[in-house]
Amino acid sequence: MTVKEKELLHELREALKSHQVTTNATVLEQHGKDESYHHPFSPDIVVFPENAEEVSKIVKLAGAYNTPIIPFGLGTSLEGHVIPYEKGISIDFSQMNKILDIREKDFLVRVQPGVTRSQLNKELKKYGLFFSVDPGADATLGGMAATNASGTTSVKYGVMRDQVRNLEVVLASGEIIHTGNLAQKSSSGYNLNHLFVGSEGTLGCFTELTLRVYGIPEHILAARASFPHIDDAVEAVVSILQAGIPVARVELVDDASMKQVNLFSDTDYIEKPTLFLEFHGNEAGLKQDVAFMEEIVSDHGCEAIHFEEDQAARNKLWDARHNLAYAYIHGNPGKKMMVTDVCVPISELSGAIRAARQKLDELKLTGGILGHVGDGNYHALVMLDLTDREEVQKAEVFNEQIVEYALERNGTCTGEHGVGSGKMKYQEREHGGALQVMKNIKDALDPSGLLNPNKLIQKAKGEEE
Repeated sequence: MTVKEKELLHELREALKSHQVTTNATVLEQHGKDESYHHPFSPDIVVFPENAEEVSKIVKLAGAYNTPIIPFGLGTSLEGHVIPYEKGISIDFSQMNKILDIREKDFLVRVQPGVTRSQLNKELKKYGLFFSVDPGADATLGGMAATNASGTTSVKYGVMRDQVRNLEVVLASGEIIHTGNLAQKSSSGYNLNHLFVGSEGTLGCFTELTLRVYGIPEHILAARASFPHIDDAVEAVVSILQAGIPVARVELVDDASMKQVNLFSDTDYIEKPTLFLEFHGNEAGLKQDVAFMEEIVSDHGCEAIHFEEDQAARNKLWDARHNLAYAYIHGNPGKKMMVTDVCVPISELSGAIRAARQKLDELKLTGGILGHVGDGNYHALVMLDLTDREEVQKAEVFNEQIVEYALERNGTCTGEHGVGSGKMKYQEREHGGALQVMKNIKDALDPSGLLNPNKLIQKAKGEEE
């Protein structure tokens, strides 16, 4: 450790309690990776603040010592967002995990960033409410806002950006600001909520979030529908959406992935392309919607459809979907998973998924295609031996192919995982001249470039050390 780093460490310990600052090798290692396949790299120091004022002190000290700052939730990100490739201070928000206020009449909650999705929903259940964004992982709400997470329910309730009413943010200067208010709408000023949500820790550190919540539906019905071909399943989704049926979740799992589901979850589901669906509403209305949905999927060659009304059975169905990544990991010991995602216009989804599956087979890579097909977002899970350079190169070719396919059709390189370091190279292609506007915003809010550097926005060559 250099003299400068020792001085910074000393000042951090003076500003915080001693147990809130650590250079323990194991803790550093834990904060040098996420759930992605990207190469790990440890920070110099990990700190555990308990409030916004402490975060402000940390940020000011980091600025004084020209040291990078990397916000850290639970490390569930998938594109290297929290990996400190330029070392520095990892700010772990796990101690800022309080639910501060539940305003049930306003359908709003105020939480600290370290609160997890399941923690919030457990508390909300007492009020007959729930938080809608469900990315699968039990991520922190601060991390979910940082990456603009979405998930299985986004087709009905929207993504993380749609739920944020206000943020408390510590800027690079250490100043603490609020980006919104409690009103349902506003025409006042720039929409800073939308600017900061999805900024991946590059513009500020979230220390408090005010979020929209919903009433638990009177009736919930889940279903899984099997099709002979992926195209049939995707086209059925397009027809369901065109018909205006208020589906709450609609997920596609390809036949290769259904095999992994059965092996891992001890189920006996049909091993063909399958839609997992869920409907929320009142019982009478749902009967009509579901009957209409059955007609539509039948017209698209649906071979079998099974319904689940019982909560335990519904949970089993969605656990099987959410555990699919772990099913692939369990079924391919010794390999690491590359999870990638893109999003395309709904009209282009069928062709995109078909092209992805063909490329996966052509390259002889082990993996599956799945996704939140109700909003055009799909994922590819690819299992890799990271010591096999040829296999890694094939995976990179595959990733490049599906991103190019999406961009050529005016889609995006990532629908929900975010950019991190993994998809920075596509930013100029996707955004063109607008990327410079983003860089100008980054420079204005973080002139020293210390907030999660070289994530989302790449440093100019002259800025590299």
